[in-house]
Amino acid sequence: MKKKVAFVCVHNSCRSQIAEALAKKLGSDVLEVYSAGTEIKEEINPDARRLMMEMHGIDMEKTQKPKLIQAIPPVDEVITMGCNVVCPVLPFSYKSEDWGLEDPTGKGDEAFINVIRRIEEKVIELIKRAEEEGE
Repeated sequence: MKKKVAFVCVHNSCRSQIAEALAKKLGSDVLEVYSAGTEIKEEINPDARRLMMEMHGIDMEKTQKPKLIQAIPPVDEVITMGCNVVCPVLPFSYKSEDWGLEDPTGKGDEAFINVIRRIEEKVIELIKRAEEEGE
């Protein structure tokens, strides 16, 4: 059974979307993933979209859209991105963790690339944990 994970930040337009995309690409055999925000922007951050396409060949615009936390199903784990977001109390039990990632919005490509690489490392750790738990 796949572990259900939600990546959450305030606007669901950058870090949480990157985490969802990478987790789907790298761990879809062990993870069922979602991303959501406590407020939402109309679109995924254009720099995040462009760099994810360049670095990983993922077109987030085709497969994802910003959504509120209330729009996702119950999950086993909630991972916040480090934006000091206090998630509303969700009506199910889950484990939570904060990745403490700085928001690259409004900064140059280097800041985005660093965040994307850091998220990729964290996603790989998450996948390994899920595989170990599933054994």
